[in-house]
Amino acid sequence: MNLSLYLLDLLRGETQADRVVPRTGQATRLTLAVSGAMAFLAVFAMALSLASGRLADRWSEALAQSSTIRLSAPAAEIDVQTWAVLSVLEQTPGVDSARALSDDEQRALLEPWFGPDLPIADLPVPRLIEIIETPEGYDSTGLRQRLAAEAPGAVLDDHTRWRRPLVEAADRLRFLGWLSMGLILASTAAMITLAAQAALASNSQVIRVMRLVGARDAYIARAFVRRFTRHAVTGAAVGALLGMIAVALLPRAAEEGAFLTGLGFRGAGWLLPLLIPLLAGFTAFWATRIAAFRTLGGLR
Repeated sequence: MNLSLYLLDLLRGETQADRVVPRTGQATRLTLAVSGAMAFLAVFAMALSLASGRLADRWSEALAQSSTIRLSAPAAEIDVQTWAVLSVLEQTPGVDSARALSDDEQRALLEPWFGPDLPIADLPVPRLIEIIETPEGYDSTGLRQRLAAEAPGAVLDDHTRWRRPLVEAADRLRFLGWLSMGLILASTAAMITLAAQAALASNSQVIRVMRLVGARDAYIARAFVRRFTRHAVTGAAVGALLGMIAVALLPRAAEEGAFLTGLGFRGAGWLLPLLIPLLAGFTAFWATRIAAFRTLGGLR
């Protein structure tokens, strides 16, 4: 018998063997509730992992191949040093383009903290110069040395100290999401094991009678495995569906709330939660099988 026929026979069931397992009761309700709740949480853990991966990529791309020079100088020298910095950058291999930000652009950068009416011209705000790198990049150490000689008030920020912690934080969030998935599966297996053991113990008399008429332990265990696997798949399917609906109803963050942008699934990613009922069924199958044979071994 191949695997597909075996699984079909497992799901179809057998009337006589199924009578051993209670159709309703605490064990059934526990299996359905636990599978549904864990699948609901698993959807959010999966969404967190995928969103964290996209967040890491977006932060890395946003800060990669770009740098900033912060120029602080007296008002009488600011234009001269700005021209000197731009001249150095034009001669620096690895620099694709460079430009000084206008007062309006700097005001827009400071607006979230100081409001829209910040008098840039009356404040000693450093001049910002944006650098766009080539794919090969430039020698940051050599550029810093040239800037120190040509424009003493210029400070180069290549965004490394910003990019690396942000990407590491997003990667850790992604790892935490997949770790949560593993813990959810382990918790599901533990609860289904307890439910199966309780159902076996409550039907110990029926099991002994079936043994007297020639039923093998594999036959009895298969009935429990079949029933609990069905309940786990059913509960997980409902929980995963509710989780997908909840994720779809999450508010979409605006541009000013970019940290939360993309939390959820995109495109073919919406198909991934459909794997959760299959994982729940696989977990329930082995958890119930192990628990059943262990418990039946003690009912001698």
